[in-house]
Amino acid sequence: MESLRITGHSGVQLAADALGPPDATPVILLPGGGQTRRAWQRTAHKLARAGYRVIALDLRGHGESDWSPDGDYSLDAFVGDVVSTVRAMSIPPILVGASLGGLSAAVAAGEHPTLPLRGLALVDIVPHVRADGIEKIRSFMTAGQAGFESPEQAAASVTAYLPHRPPRTARSLSANLRQRNDGRWYWHWDPVFSGAGRHQRGNDFSARMAAALPAIRVPTLLVSGLRSELVDEIGIRRFRELMPAAEWVGVHNAAHMVAGDANTQFSAALLNFLARLSENRPALSASDLLPQHKDGSQ
Repeated sequence: MESLRITGHSGVQLAADALGPPDATPVILLPGGGQTRRAWQRTAHKLARAGYRVIALDLRGHGESDWSPDGDYSLDAFVGDVVSTVRAMSIPPILVGASLGGLSAAVAAGEHPTLPLRGLALVDIVPHVRADGIEKIRSFMTAGQAGFESPEQAAASVTAYLPHRPPRTARSLSANLRQRNDGRWYWHWDPVFSGAGRHQRGNDFSARMAAALPAIRVPTLLVSGLRSELVDEIGIRRFRELMPAAEWVGVHNAAHMVAGDANTQFSAALLNFLARLSENRPALSASDLLPQHKDGSQ
């Protein structure tokens, strides 16, 4: 695995891991807000073994990427980072983005029609999301702004937030926490990101994504968790009205963090999509791609 630094919007340096053949089709993995590039670890290795060049990125203000010096965590900034990353590739890449990463990728693809892309995969993000789901995520992120007395306390907060997952341990969160001079442990993101950054407020994410989707000209896949707290049937229906040619896969036993909740099913759906991009095979219907139970039902 190779460590990279990519220059993003306004010169912000973005940290990335690269693996797989250097001359292969790049797949750029963009995590959600509050995550790091390590959220893609299992999928990244599967893609590399399948012969892709994988670039897993930390968003600005997250992980080992730079914090924005002027607190710019606007959608324009995240979209600019995506555009800069794509243009840094010598081969047109495929974008895979979860939540905020997917929102940024979709807007970049729709608002920059000349951007050299081969495909787009969006993970549990649509223009019309559930308001209660957004509030749940915001509450979790703001609750950690004061820090934790110990990594164990942070792990307990994650377990309470994700009760459908096996309990987290302090060791499993070691890459996600930083101990500051006050002795308390804090999440790996810039606190301005989840606070009142001077550029963060006032972005109409829903309208911006809705306007961008019909302008996207590359094959697009939406993967959502069938237990998602953000994306429901109404959101999927509206998404498909805006992008009739897009594919959709619903993953059983997965909530908003699809790749972490059900990585085997998620990675299989993504690899299927990527393989058909490479072979120029026709799109499958949503029912063809839905995971099947042993009795053949979906």
